[in-house]
Amino acid sequence: MSLIRQMWMLLVAVLLVALLGSVALSTASLRELLQTQLQLKNSDNAQSLALALSQQQGDPALMELAISAQFDTGHYQRVLLRKPDGSVQLERSAPGKASQAPAWFVALAPITAAAGVAQVSNGWNAIGTVEVLSHSSYVHDELWRSSLRTALLLAALAAVAVVLALAVLRRIRRPLDLAVAQAQSVVDGQFATVAEPSVPELRRLAQAMNAMVLRVKSLFEGQAEQLDVLRRQAHCDSLTGLSHRSHFMAELESALARDEGPVAAGLVLLRVRELGQLNERLGHKPVDQALLAIAHAIGAYPERVPGCLVGRLNGSDFALWLPAAGVAQDCAQALAEGLKASLPAFGNGIQVALGAAELPRARGSSAWFAAADAALARAEAQSGFAVESSTEHLPESMLQGERAWRQQIADALQGRRARLQEFPVLDRHGALLHLECPLQLQLDPTAGFEPAARWLPLATRSRLTADVDLLAVSLALEAIARDGMLRCVNLAPASLQDGSFIARLRELVLQAPSAARKLGVELGESAAVQQFELLQELGRQLRPLGVKLGLEHCGAGLTQVERLYQAGLDFVKLDISVLAGVSDDAARAAFVRGMVIMLRSLVLKVYGEGLQQAMDVQALWDCELDGVTGPWATAQARESRESP
Repeated sequence: MSLIRQMWMLLVAVLLVALLGSVALSTASLRELLQTQLQLKNSDNAQSLALALSQQQGDPALMELAISAQFDTGHYQRVLLRKPDGSVQLERSAPGKASQAPAWFVALAPITAAAGVAQVSNGWNAIGTVEVLSHSSYVHDELWRSSLRTALLLAALAAVAVVLALAVLRRIRRPLDLAVAQAQSVVDGQFATVAEPSVPELRRLAQAMNAMVLRVKSLFEGQAEQLDVLRRQAHCDSLTGLSHRSHFMAELESALARDEGPVAAGLVLLRVRELGQLNERLGHKPVDQALLAIAHAIGAYPERVPGCLVGRLNGSDFALWLPAAGVAQDCAQALAEGLKASLPAFGNGIQVALGAAELPRARGSSAWFAAADAALARAEAQSGFAVESSTEHLPESMLQGERAWRQQIADALQGRRARLQEFPVLDRHGALLHLECPLQLQLDPTAGFEPAARWLPLATRSRLTADVDLLAVSLALEAIARDGMLRCVNLAPASLQDGSFIARLRELVLQAPSAARKLGVELGESAAVQQFELLQELGRQLRPLGVKLGLEHCGAGLTQVERLYQAGLDFVKLDISVLAGVSDDAARAAFVRGMVIMLRSLVLKVYGEGLQQAMDVQALWDCELDGVTGPWATAQARESRESP
């Protein structure tokens, strides 16, 4: 039973006891008063009648007339005249009048007034005694009416007290509800502070909870700082701070494999000419300063263009991957012009050559580097700050207009020409945790289903991602209703920009409450970095319905989310760019282990995605990951199904 309900019950009990006690005490006091007055009335009437009878000088007829006159004018139950020897000389009586008060009330509050007695005399001679007894039904009627008036008045006062108590309890309940919500948010992994209430006891509770949240925040910030140090050691070149070759390659492979992203992109390779000779001629310090200037120029792009990747491939080579079409050559030219103006300050003869390539994002990383290397070789054959480019035109099927693409995607959504792929997420024992379910669309009714990498960039440009994601969730709920298996659906961060998306998604989930408890939704890391408030709102709307919320493709960007502890997440999936090669690199393993410790402190499950090598998977189990997905997990699940 809740504390508020207990307080209400206590309040009602106190009011009932006070009301009943007040009515009972008032009734008892009034009963004593009326009974005393009735007793006095009997005595006074007996004295008055005795005086009248004494004036009749003992004449029986006159005394009978006097008694009859008195009896007929008052509310008497009995008038009795006794002789001196005690025998009855004259008696007048009337049956008792029925009281208007209920019988139970008459029984609870009886009126027992004794008859009034007075001496009747003739001169100095006693001729008898007279007894007068009045009806008590009139007293009961008045006592009943007075009790009712008292009870109604006290009930009205009790109602006023209830209204006032309701206002006070509501005032008390608000900080109580905030404290409960804060405690529940801590359980759910959301660490939020609340305003301190004015009630002293609740203020102390709020202060304690806020202090705990601040300690968690401090712990998270400390872990994020340590994690950033580990990230630099594991992923970055020691001189420039850019990603080293292996990490850049892993990031590029991950970016090319993701569903979201542009149809085409660009890669720029930059090479410092004759680096070895420059070190001999100018010395290491000026050359290092020149390399830092180059790294600063390239490193500015990720701040301007989200999703850019930069790295130092070796001593003289730098790489810049641009997730946008038609910008690689312009970017390379701008870099060449900027460096041509700045590098001579570090010494004569410092020059760079740049090669740019633009390809469809569906091409593999080897094709990207082959095209960029070919352009770089042509640039090196020239002198000075030369720039060469290579462009591979998109297939004709990709060159149709935006209106045609929008129509194809809209038709597929309207006809529900879609299906969910299923990729297992396994724990260390090989048990299935849930199924990852990316959506495929059949854009052409006569062709097959196509993966999201083929059409999602165009759906994003056409602002159809919200409808796409709603269809994916609908299909997942239907599949869960059929087989009861846990499924996780990918949502595009762009869908959060649709003002009605979250409300429509909640309405859809409410229609299948049982299946919703086995549904998960995940968004890219960029949703937490760039749309934190919308991500929070999504969690507030879905998590109370049993839906799990998580982030995918997560890496070092998580340390940039200052309030990650307030995001309200259930799980995080680490990107393959963070995990690849972890079995052979102690620094990468230390970084992953530190990230797991930080996320576990926020009560989050941690999964790895895109794993291919068994050695990497085993190393991740040693890092205490909760589960993995990717080609390795898919193969394991297939072997498990095929084994007898």
